[in-house]
Amino acid sequence: MVRRHSPAWRVVLPLLAWLILLALLPWWLGLSLLLALAIAVAVLPQRLADEHAALIRRTLRWGLPGMLFALQRTLGGDAFAWGAALLGALAGYTMLAGLEAWLDRELRRAPAAPSAEWPELAMAPIGPAAEIIELQLPAWQLATGGLPDPLGGCVAHRDGAYVFEIGERIAGADAPVAFSPGGRWFAAQLRHGRGVLLWDRQRERQHRLRGWRLDGWYRGQPYLVRRDGDMPLALSTVLGGDDADES
Repeated sequence: MVRRHSPAWRVVLPLLAWLILLALLPWWLGLSLLLALAIAVAVLPQRLADEHAALIRRTLRWGLPGMLFALQRTLGGDAFAWGAALLGALAGYTMLAGLEAWLDRELRRAPAAPSAEWPELAMAPIGPAAEIIELQLPAWQLATGGLPDPLGGCVAHRDGAYVFEIGERIAGADAPVAFSPGGRWFAAQLRHGRGVLLWDRQRERQHRLRGWRLDGWYRGQPYLVRRDGDMPLALSTVLGGDDADES
């Protein structure tokens, strides 16, 4: 039965062999090899493939202990030799950390978002995007003889009230009348021209707005004004703070 090594051991075993080799070589030869590798990875970072650069970094980290072991062996292996080796390890790994930090400077540097120049900022729009509202004028009609209802049937004005074939009866409104595009809204003038009556047929709500008149439709919704030349307001705005009766 063949025993397979894990991928981690395939990486560690060559590095361990490299450490032992530098421990057996003269320390000055091991130091020369490590310096050559450090210069290569520092001077030629763009020409080295990523896997080659990573391999050189690992050989530097693993080779330094082997070279220091060879140094203390040359110095006699006493306490002074081990002290010199430990100081060399401190200095060597400090330089390795600085080298790796310098090599990884591009990875840690976050790309700065391009800042807009002042002419672009001056020309940039401020606030929400503007919307041009083009109202569709209401088609006022007299319902004395009966008018077709966009939702089916017809509507007629009888005995001071508007009667729909669907069974709805709206009193207190005069002629003329108008339907919104699609027929959701029914509009009529209040008696004596005191305002406008709006019936939301989808929600079954009536709004009697004194002092307002229908100026047009936009996206199927009514827009109102108090007098000519005023800015048209949506019904939701009018109901927010004006004199309105809802029935």
